[in-house]
Amino acid sequence: MNKKVLHVDDDPQILRLVGRQLSSAGYDVISLEQPEKAMKVLLDSSIRVCILDIEMPRINGLELLQDIKQYDGGIQVVMLTGLVTLSTVLDSMRFGAESCLFKPVEKFDTLKEVLEAAFEKQLRWWNALHELKQRQLT
Repeated sequence: MNKKVLHVDDDPQILRLVGRQLSSAGYDVISLEQPEKAMKVLLDSSIRVCILDIEMPRINGLELLQDIKQYDGGIQVVMLTGLVTLSTVLDSMRFGAESCLFKPVEKFDTLKEVLEAAFEKQLRWWNALHELKQRQLT
């Protein structure tokens, strides 16, 4: 399975740190510092899982989450933010995020587990769509 992830964060240090950790775990990570370019990257690629920061200039992660879900509700989105509030978690859930994790990331095991669950969910949906197509052909 293709484990390509788009990571959007305005902090280049976080992008490098997360990118290194996930790459060493077998993920193909596309790191993006400009959130306003995220939709173009998604349109031009086959990325099905994203990691988004919330507090970013020009477009915040919750707005980007809504744009992604409006474009394709099947794209799995994980919020990774330093904005630790109840409303952050509730808004992330309300807008369709798979999970909301907080910075600083001290252990990457939780992030990897959340990403694995996101890819498994994506695979289940793909299999359901494939089965539907097969049933329509018979």
